[in-house]
Amino acid sequence: MTNILITIIAYFIDKFFGEFKRFRHPVMYMGDMINFYEERYYKDSVINGFGLVVFIVVSIGGVGLVIEEFLSYFIPILTVSISAIIASMFIARKMLHDSVYAIIEADNKKALVAQLVSRDTKDLSESDVYKAAIETYAENLSDGVIAPMFYLLLFGLPGILVYKAINTMDSMVGYKTQKYKLFGKAAALLDDVVNYVPARITAMLIMLFATKQDLFAFYEDGKKHESPNAGHPITAMALALDIKLGGDTSYFGKVKKKAYFGNGREEITADDVRKALNLLPK
Repeated sequence: MTNILITIIAYFIDKFFGEFKRFRHPVMYMGDMINFYEERYYKDSVINGFGLVVFIVVSIGGVGLVIEEFLSYFIPILTVSISAIIASMFIARKMLHDSVYAIIEADNKKALVAQLVSRDTKDLSESDVYKAAIETYAENLSDGVIAPMFYLLLFGLPGILVYKAINTMDSMVGYKTQKYKLFGKAAALLDDVVNYVPARITAMLIMLFATKQDLFAFYEDGKKHESPNAGHPITAMALALDIKLGGDTSYFGKVKKKAYFGNGREEITADDVRKALNLLPK
């Protein structure tokens, strides 16, 4: 019951206040820890990469347990309030919403969307920009909002801290580049595992709020994505808006063949982005 209350309050703190910009974000400290290990023990091997995973999960999980134990000595209202404030720092609903909405209003839309996606943006049409915005919104709705709340609900502060640490590891070393092909393998695999359930919950929530009768209609196209998770919320959003997402995409000057998600119209407008942003309760 306490975790439910903390999760609800944390969500609304993020909704109304967003990031506490006067403070260095805790995720940056997680990044420092990852860099600390990498600088000392990097070797492009699965074993060394697994060592990073163990180091980060145990360290951050330990920090979460210590904080939770410390707060347990406070009166209940303070325990819940402080826990919710800390947890809200790891929920990115407001930041995600505002970042994507800004693309609609911006004069240089390509420059803004380039801050959110890894694809090449120089030659994107306006429709392509809006497509990229909706895709990143759908995917990050899972990674940045639903998944953190899911693990906070199940495991309290240690849960949300460990989830964000895993997510941060994946974003730093989980790429299939020459440097991280083996070193980042354990981090990438663990990120896939912890996002498996939240990604599907996110997709079902999108379908539910879009009042779609078949809540699992996203699955057929969603499983075509190279990621075991990202395709499901993206497909759900495409079905909710009656548009087509995905398709061949350029990365670092090379076009990558990608599946399509959804079977609606291909021309995507600013109104579609607004509908995506307003689909789930703010």
